[in-house]
Amino acid sequence: MTILFTILRYTVALILVSSLTEALVLSVQRGWRNYDWKAAGVSVVDMLVREYPLGWLLPLAFWGDAMGWFWRHRLWTLPMHHWTGWLACFVGQEFCYYCYHRAAHRVRWFWCTHAIHHSPNQLNLAVAYRMGWTGRLAGSTLFFVLAPLFGMPPRIVLMLLSLNLLYQFWLHVTWIPRLGPLEWILNTPSAHRVHHASNLEYLDGNYGGVLIVFDRLFGTYIAEKPDVPCRFGLVTPMTTYNLLTVEFDHWRALWRDLVMARSIREGLGYLFGPPGWRPDERGETTEDLRRRAGLQFAGMEPEQRISTVEE
Repeated sequence: MTILFTILRYTVALILVSSLTEALVLSVQRGWRNYDWKAAGVSVVDMLVREYPLGWLLPLAFWGDAMGWFWRHRLWTLPMHHWTGWLACFVGQEFCYYCYHRAAHRVRWFWCTHAIHHSPNQLNLAVAYRMGWTGRLAGSTLFFVLAPLFGMPPRIVLMLLSLNLLYQFWLHVTWIPRLGPLEWILNTPSAHRVHHASNLEYLDGNYGGVLIVFDRLFGTYIAEKPDVPCRFGLVTPMTTYNLLTVEFDHWRALWRDLVMARSIREGLGYLFGPPGWRPDERGETTEDLRRRAGLQFAGMEPEQRISTVEE
C-alpha cells in the first residue's frame, strides 16, 4: 500500500510530460496559435501550488480524523483479503465520487471550486490537473467520510479516489473517438467531452469517475452527438489568464451575492442552490437557460431524457 501511494506521488512528472507531449503534437498538427499555451501554463501553476505548498498544509486526508471515527464505529468490515471486498470498495467509492461530482455542479458552494476545472476554453490533457486550490477547505472530501462506516478502510478509499482521478487524466482529449460497447460501462473521452461542454444540450451530465453506470441509473447520462460539436469552457467563458481571477472569481461573485441577500432564505439559496440561482426566478441555472431556449429537459423522466439526448 505504501509503495502504491509513493508511485502516485511521482505520477505528477508523468502527467506533465504527457500533457506537454500532447501540446507539442497538437501544435504541430493544428498550428502553434491554435493551442492555448497560456491556459496550459495556468493549469501547471494551479497543480504545482495545490500539490506542494497547499498539499503540505492541507493533506488529502484533511478530514482523516472523521474518516477514522466512522471506521472505528463501522457497521461491518469488508473482507479485504478477498476480491469481493475490493470490488465493494471500488463500487462504493465510485458512488461517493458520483455524488460529489454531481453536487460540485449542482450546489454553488462546491461549484465555486469545481468551476476552475471547467474554465479552460479548450479540452486537452492540461485541463485534467486544473482543479483549484480551495477544494479541501470547501469540504469536497466530506462525500467520502461516510464510506468507512460501511466497512471501507479509509486508506483504501483515499487510494481508490487517487486512482479514480488518475484514470480520468486520459479522458480530457478531443482526439479519441467513441469506444463502442465500453461507453455503456466506463467513463470515456466521448462521455467526458460532453461533461466539459457548455452547450445547453450537454450541461449537467456524465458525472462518473471510472464508471458511467450511475449516470445511466440516475438519468444524468448524455451521449455525444455527431451533429452537435462540443463547445468547451464555462457558459460565460473565462477569458482571462490571471491566475488569481481564475482561482477566486466565483468565490468573489458568491460573496457579492451573499452580501446583497435580503433574507436568510436568499442567502441559503445562493450558497446551496444550483449555480445561476436567483430569488426572482430570473436566474441562469441550467433549467432556466434550457427553458428559455425551448429545450425540455427539466421534468422529464430519466428514460425520456436519455432517449432524447441520444436521438
